[in-house]
Amino acid sequence: MAQLKTSLCRLLNIDLPLIQAPIGGASCPALAAAVSNAGALGMIAASWRSPKTIRRMADEIRALTTKPFGMNLVLQWPQHERLDAMLDAGVRVVSFFWGDPSPYIAKVHAAGGVVLHTVASAAEARRAVAAEADAIIAQGWEAGGHVWGEVSTISLVPRVVDAVSPVPVVAAGGIADGRGIAAALVLGAAGAWVGTRFVASEEANAHAIYKQKIIDAVETDTAYLTLFDVGWENAPHRALRNSTIELWEAAGRPAKGNRPGEGEVIASGPEGQPLVRYGGAAPTARVSGSVEALALYAGQGVGLVRRVQPAREIVEELMRETAAALSGADA
Repeated sequence: MAQLKTSLCRLLNIDLPLIQAPIGGASCPALAAAVSNAGALGMIAASWRSPKTIRRMADEIRALTTKPFGMNLVLQWPQHERLDAMLDAGVRVVSFFWGDPSPYIAKVHAAGGVVLHTVASAAEARRAVAAEADAIIAQGWEAGGHVWGEVSTISLVPRVVDAVSPVPVVAAGGIADGRGIAAALVLGAAGAWVGTRFVASEEANAHAIYKQKIIDAVETDTAYLTLFDVGWENAPHRALRNSTIELWEAAGRPAKGNRPGEGEVIASGPEGQPLVRYGGAAPTARVSGSVEALALYAGQGVGLVRRVQPAREIVEELMRETAAALSGADA
């Protein structure tokens, strides 16, 4: 795989130009470590986790791998306390999303860390680089989970590459196989950011029903909306169509406050906490109840995810396919 070494690999000290996206509650130490051990970069979503949990998870990852790994913070809210916990725990790859990273970057650099920031336009990429972000994640509209912009991956990536070169750009949104990674590299990206494919990994802390829904889905089965907003309002996202979406559509797509079943408890979390319809959390492994009716985040590349696999196998398959696509051979 030497031919796939890129500037991103050199920046992050990884072997392969691939980052496992921080897939919310489905991210966990076992998954991040498995991805990192396979030569890519494993990531943990830290935005809603306590500082104590962040430190524990970092320790658990280090017990499973000596390779680099990272954590992600959503900047919709102040995240200084969580960032401090991450850096105190030895995390040295930090990615930011959904806001202005400039108040946080110097602290990461002072700790010897590397900053990745997700953008949705070339102009935003320039601002992030001016603030000294070390790499840019260009997230296209096809992405699963929360979606920052409205430009497609294939249109966004070369614009961002042209805007910030030689800073490494990572393509995100709708990438679920090696052909997508190869396309991103041809567009000038230094790597790919893959989420939905890793939700369907054996190690991911996603509910088995959620994983199966991903396996069963085709490319037309996702919806772009702001429906699952309890806990995070007015934040567009992409999720699999399910009974909650169908219930809302059958009612004429009413605004918040008039949606059918609002406040209805439809499931329970791992500690018995109530999960309501339209809640923003995707179902993790130990959720019980109407799992299918919860937010099942997935990108438009979902139709390319055909089976649940170990994370290492996913990384290896993606890289074989990428090399084959770039050489014009069959994987």
